[in-house]
Amino acid sequence: QVQLVESGGGLVQAGGSLRLSCAASGRTSSRWIVGWFRQAPGKEREFVASIAGSGGDTYYADSVKSRFTISRDNAKNTVYLQMNSLNPEDTAVYYCAARGITNVSWSDWGQGTQVTVSS
Repeated sequence: QVQLVESGGGLVQAGGSLRLSCAASGRTSSRWIVGWFRQAPGKEREFVASIAGSGGDTYYADSVKSRFTISRDNAKNTVYLQMNSLNPEDTAVYYCAARGITNVSWSDWGQGTQVTVSS
């Protein structure tokens, strides 16, 4: 099992930036795929971005493409989500999750970090 802890959330004005971190411990593996998800009040959790173990393959939701960048530092067992040009629609609890490369479902989740963007 992998323990994931998110940090870096907070309150920011529209147009601002935040960098979220997802620190992993336990049965970590540099081969694991790590993703960021978010859930806004009254809405379902949605995919934001993911990154392969090597860091070479990244995927983004259309709503964040060109504004958000996912990266990882395997030496630190940490995945980052750089969020630029934030707008109020980005307000949500952001979660990181991990899965093995042969798994279809995300097996491990963090507790989330709140991001609030004011207009």
